[in-house]
Amino acid sequence: MRNPLRLLAPAVLLILLPALSLAQAPAAPAAPAAPATAPIPAPPDVAAPPADAQTTASGLAFKILTPGTGTERPVLGDGVEIHYTGWTADGKMIDSSVARGKPLSLALESASPGWKEALQLMVPGEKRRLWIPESLSSGRGARGPLVFDVELVRLLRVPPVPADVAAPPADAERGKSGLASKVLTPGTGTRKPSGRSRVRVHYTGWTTDGKMFDSSFQRGTPSTFSLDEVIAGWTQGLQLMVEGETRRLWVPKNLAYRGEPGKPQGMLVFDIELVEIVRQ
Repeated sequence: MRNPLRLLAPAVLLILLPALSLAQAPAAPAAPAAPATAPIPAPPDVAAPPADAQTTASGLAFKILTPGTGTERPVLGDGVEIHYTGWTADGKMIDSSVARGKPLSLALESASPGWKEALQLMVPGEKRRLWIPESLSSGRGARGPLVFDVELVRLLRVPPVPADVAAPPADAERGKSGLASKVLTPGTGTRKPSGRSRVRVHYTGWTTDGKMFDSSFQRGTPSTFSLDEVIAGWTQGLQLMVEGETRRLWVPKNLAYRGEPGKPQGMLVFDIELVEIVRQ
């Protein structure tokens, strides 16, 4: 029997370590790899915080470059999506999501002390310059103070339990298989996955009594998988979606785990955002 839903297995958490290439997982070499993209010039104040920078009791210094548009700040347990560029104090770029053209998602709790403190001060849309002393890094790779320009693109907070978690509402779409669904946020794309497509998604799953049993938001990074690797309800439901869409699925037992021991039981409810079709 195929694995019903591999995405429920523990994912490798991306840990944002200022002392090494930020897009690498913890098992990466300690020394930061040379950037694969053209370096972004260091700011003129990279060597030391300017007079108008603020400094916290821990030694973290920062300066707001662009005010935010949101109001909520991340807390431990949240994930965040950020754009960043980092330099050593002598102006050498160590890593940049901006240069790669793709923001990074991470769990706030997995970040180094300096990043954890700084990100909790920010709101979505805000951009700050951070001067992080070595004492607030993770002690690996690059040494000495590091400077980062960071934009908090999006707060990845676990959604609350839906009010209609117990049963599909009257306005839900219903398929012949018994799968029910409802569009929560319309998509921005036009392509739909096939039954063998590889996709990236953010998701949260609940049992019908409102108990959350898994969420990619807690890990701070989307899950990537092929649609022929997951439970039938996911294979069917995701083929209804376009990129950028968020949809709620009510997956009956026969399209979920079929009573398999150790797995969530009965009908399951998922909120799923189709972030990207990686391979059609």
